[in-house]
Amino acid sequence: MRKFYSLICWSVLLAILPGWLLAQGVRITGRVTSTQDGQPIPGVNIVVKGTTNGVSTDANGNYTINVPDNSAILLLTSIGLVTQEVTVGNRTVINVQMQESINELAQVVVTGYNTTQKKDITGSIASVSPEKFKDIPIASFDQALQGQAAGVQVSQSSGTPGGGLMVRIRGNTSISASNRPLFIVDGVPVEDGALTGRDFGGQTDNAFSMFNANDIESMEVLKDASAKAIYGSRAANGVVVITTKRGKAQKTSFTIDVQRGLSEIIRRPDLMNSSELLELQREAVVNAGQDPDKFGLIKGVTDGQNTDWINSVLRRGVFQQYQLSTRGGNDRTQFYISGSYRDEEGVQLNSQFTRYTGQIKLDHKATSQLSFGTNITISHVKNKRVKGDNFLDGVYSGAIKSLPYYSPYNEQGRLYGPNDPEYAGFPNFNPVAQALLPRFNTYTDKLLAGVYAEYEFIQNLRFRSKLSIDYNNVIEDQYESSQTAIGGYLENVGGQGYGVFSTITLATLINTNTLTYNFQTAEKHHFNTLLGFEVLQRTERGGNVQGRLFASDDFTYINSAGIVDQGGSGVANSGLLSTFGELRYDYNDRYLATLTARYDGSSRFGQSRRFGVFPSASVAWRLSGEPFMEQFRFLNELKLRASYGFTGNERIGDFQFLGTWASNTYSGATGVGPAALANPTLQWERTREANIGFDASFFNGRFSVTVDAYDNLTDKLLFAQPIPQTTGFGAVQGNIGKVSNRGVELTISTVNTNSAVRWTTDLNLSHNENKVVELASKEPVFRGYQGNGVSNTNVILPGQPLGTFWGLKFLGVDPATGNAIYDDKNGDGRISPDDGQVIGNAQPKLYGGLTNKVSWKGIDLSVFFQGSYGNSVLNFTNVTLLNTGTDLQNNQSRQALKRWRKEGDITSVPKYVYQDTYNNYLSSRFLEDGSFIRLKNVTLGYNLPKKWVNKAKITNTRIFASATNIWTLTRYSGPDPEVSTLDGSTTAQGIDFFTLPQVKTVIVGLSLIF
Repeated sequence: MRKFYSLICWSVLLAILPGWLLAQGVRITGRVTSTQDGQPIPGVNIVVKGTTNGVSTDANGNYTINVPDNSAILLLTSIGLVTQEVTVGNRTVINVQMQESINELAQVVVTGYNTTQKKDITGSIASVSPEKFKDIPIASFDQALQGQAAGVQVSQSSGTPGGGLMVRIRGNTSISASNRPLFIVDGVPVEDGALTGRDFGGQTDNAFSMFNANDIESMEVLKDASAKAIYGSRAANGVVVITTKRGKAQKTSFTIDVQRGLSEIIRRPDLMNSSELLELQREAVVNAGQDPDKFGLIKGVTDGQNTDWINSVLRRGVFQQYQLSTRGGNDRTQFYISGSYRDEEGVQLNSQFTRYTGQIKLDHKATSQLSFGTNITISHVKNKRVKGDNFLDGVYSGAIKSLPYYSPYNEQGRLYGPNDPEYAGFPNFNPVAQALLPRFNTYTDKLLAGVYAEYEFIQNLRFRSKLSIDYNNVIEDQYESSQTAIGGYLENVGGQGYGVFSTITLATLINTNTLTYNFQTAEKHHFNTLLGFEVLQRTERGGNVQGRLFASDDFTYINSAGIVDQGGSGVANSGLLSTFGELRYDYNDRYLATLTARYDGSSRFGQSRRFGVFPSASVAWRLSGEPFMEQFRFLNELKLRASYGFTGNERIGDFQFLGTWASNTYSGATGVGPAALANPTLQWERTREANIGFDASFFNGRFSVTVDAYDNLTDKLLFAQPIPQTTGFGAVQGNIGKVSNRGVELTISTVNTNSAVRWTTDLNLSHNENKVVELASKEPVFRGYQGNGVSNTNVILPGQPLGTFWGLKFLGVDPATGNAIYDDKNGDGRISPDDGQVIGNAQPKLYGGLTNKVSWKGIDLSVFFQGSYGNSVLNFTNVTLLNTGTDLQNNQSRQALKRWRKEGDITSVPKYVYQDTYNNYLSSRFLEDGSFIRLKNVTLGYNLPKKWVNKAKITNTRIFASATNIWTLTRYSGPDPEVSTLDGSTTAQGIDFFTLPQVKTVIVGLSLIF
């Protein structure tokens, strides 16, 4: 390690020496305009190539810059424009025309702590432009990644407003630790996943819904070790770098965005009506040898009522969003200010997501050497939640299960509750009351703020220091009245209401310091060096209190509870101490190399394993720059890349390496006792990553292709290894096992026509093979839900991917008896849990997205498809809805109309027999093909002619209509093949257990710039 730092220090010293020899004697002025219309272009970055000496054009496209001598080369870059290089020569006035980029390789991207052109990248990085999602009513910026980048798998877990998403980059690397990428917003690692302390039936909230996606300037996905090793022990799952909008040296402009629309569920479950259900229930009772009349199942009486419970708890939601922003500045000071309001009425009764956001960015150049600035993002969210999914008293799940021959309201129009005599008729509970009566309000406040200063000691040698904070405060206010399932029925509550009040505070303070130096020698050797030091401290505080036996449902807060006897509080601190370095080398714009390393120390591990090194190396060869390639004039860019390195994962929670103690109560006495075994050798997971790829561009950027192949192996898995219960503990946290991910990624971009009609196509496809290579034991480790006939729905097993389903193998229905036939795997002549086996997995073989955009005379049309192939979905809902007569408490799917009824029937649905569970064992009967192609979005827009709007002093006016989740092609019988009950779960993914489907939304919008 000491040698490594010595090498970096000498590299920096050698890099600094040439800087003292640079002269600054030539002053260049000029103007940058658009090739298309001749208008000035503000905000273009102009840098002396090989240095960090640069300026930006002002509001009129003008610039002034000092260069060392006449041999200097000016590098002009701007997002969305073709990068240009201009040799100064004997000129002092240089005017430049720039054109819109159709070649992605010429665009500028953010690479960790630096920026560079995409053509100079040696690693695997995917860029997602805000243009791809600006008209889609996404609630969070991780949702914007869906189907837009190769190697990035994003799944919407449910249709819950502000709900969670599963994001994976190049597969699952961990079993117990987090598999979510590291998200960096304006240089700050922000909280991801859920902020609240309670999931609602497996569904969580989404921390990224606190941000306004319209404030995003660029998104970069760092996928291989070369691109992401600069983030060390947090980079194994990939890194998403998000840069929000800043001010520009231009005339002050204002932008108004308005969106309004409607949403509804994409597909409703197909359930039986009263008459169909009654016939089935009578049949099940008769098959059991009993009299259905004695159960009250009487034709013409019991089915006199036919309630559509799904319609009773769902509605058409209203969506609205408004934003006002302003941007401007001069050569010394630039600013960006925005404010937005979003209100999303959920499709479930009483659910609503309301968000207020504001952002201020200020950059100021005090002198030619000193600049500083600040960024402040604030947001407030009120989330009215309802219970869902696998909650016993979930609203949507309750509506699916409720018997149609009962009504939610009595004759006086009052909701039935558990204290009503008629409530005995409800086999479960009243889902309409469960939607309307409880209060589950979550109030979240977020502050993301930072201040930076940058000083240039000598030309090209710059020091930058930034102090930032990510502060999140969550208040959960819950009350369930005496007319709800919990508040009025649960025995330990007492039937007189139940309330919970909790608070959570998550705060991350980070200080980042970087020293950069760029230089060139002999005109062909270009160096870019970076050294950094970073300190991160995270604090989590929480507390809660619970009350019951409320005097009245009119008094709903804890101070009105008759008994307050439960609650708790806690605090946890963690931190990272890091140094990092990067050296990029470019010879003659053809041979590229990058060396990166980070030295991380984490408080989450023991003293002897706290620090570690995460290095990477990559090389690239731009063949298109070779003289022998000049004959291929149709080829503009061809670059081969290769990288190798190591990254880590330290996100397992705090104090896992310690032998902890906790309070215990025994026979009324309180004391302390051991809670977890110590493991002082616990350390982060390590992922070895190898990547090869190429980037190519043909026909002046009309056709571009990027291909990557990777082989990643994660070892030292953070895994709670089961141990004998005789030790007094069920498991010990350790570093055992290996998981591999291998895959191929393809990205194709074409400009099909580029005349009066412009038509572009973007396609990305990804294939990933995930496999558990090694565990401490070859014995299966079960996860997921408990099922009839076998132990659990999911299994972790060497040789199989994460997300593997476990159960009995269903062989069909015996035409003679109507009973299910299962594979007797062990051949013992009986069906038991010992016959459980692998029956499928939730990992897709192929996933991706396809976008077509057409524009003509101010009219633009965008069509976006997203899809997945080869993954299985466990329709765990059908364990209840096709339960073959185990009880009479739930409605049934209309698939039950295909059930076996008489000898000789050929069907896949066994016969219904009351209280007989054999035909309902968890098996491959409930496993379905989850492949789908979804028309994710269609947007039609129109930019009013400038000769119309300029009269009103408006720069641009755009009106548009957008529809999301319009159509889905799938063989899955459930409402939505994409959802997952256990939001974000790695080992138990792909389970649909009464999960609320996604919603389709239709909006109209207006955008004004003046």
